Amino acid sequence: MKKSIQLEDLDCANCAAKFENAVAAIDGVQRVTVSFMAQKMILEAPDDRFDEILKQVVKTAKKVVPDCTVILK
Repeated sequence: MKKSIQLEDLDCANCAAKFENAVAAIDGVQRVTVSFMAQKMILEAPDDRFDEILKQVVKTAKKVVPDCTVILK
């Protein structure tokens, strides 16, 4: 599954790169792209584990970029 996820308050391109690298290291993530300019993340992961991986992404965001919020709809 590939999904675009809105981010809020991602401060800089360096923060986006750190967040992208941290998310890419999560087991099961097939591909991830984080855009500072668009304030969004494109996440690709297996359908059957997507929700579990997304929860880990939110936890990772709080550690790596604490001011950034992952907007889940």
